[in-house]
Amino acid sequence: MSYNNIIRLLFICLGNICRSPAAEGVMKAIVKREGREQDFLIDSAGIGGWHVGDLPDSRMRRHGEMRGYQFDSRARQFSRKDFADFDYIFVMDHENYRAVTSMARTQEDRQKVRMLTDFLTHHRGAATVPDPYYGGDKDFEYALDLIEDACENLYLSLT
Repeated sequence: MSYNNIIRLLFICLGNICRSPAAEGVMKAIVKREGREQDFLIDSAGIGGWHVGDLPDSRMRRHGEMRGYQFDSRARQFSRKDFADFDYIFVMDHENYRAVTSMARTQEDRQKVRMLTDFLTHHRGAATVPDPYYGGDKDFEYALDLIEDACENLYLSLT
């Protein structure tokens, strides 16, 4: 399914400044740790375009840094072209899922879209990665707990 055997992953959240850039950064760190950077293309995008060009939220960057991550991608908005450019599209919540699948033109496109929480192993009760934007430190930490858990299992499922 991937081009030149590169696995192309896209992470989606609402504005592309909290959850999806964190998932992008965590997944990049995992593939780097495993020496598989050349085998993956990893990106993130948002449903809306409110933050296009912005760095991730400073609170998410700070919490990521405390865990050894660097979240430095620039926000962009999801487009239909992403269906052709990525093998797998992982969304953070049901609203993201509905928005992305509503843009799919084919069943093949729809089948690329998955909930990131489908890959949780230690937090199986969580149906979504809640948006921490209007919350505090605990909300950012919880989002990162879920993202780390899901990304580790996602990596294992792809390799």
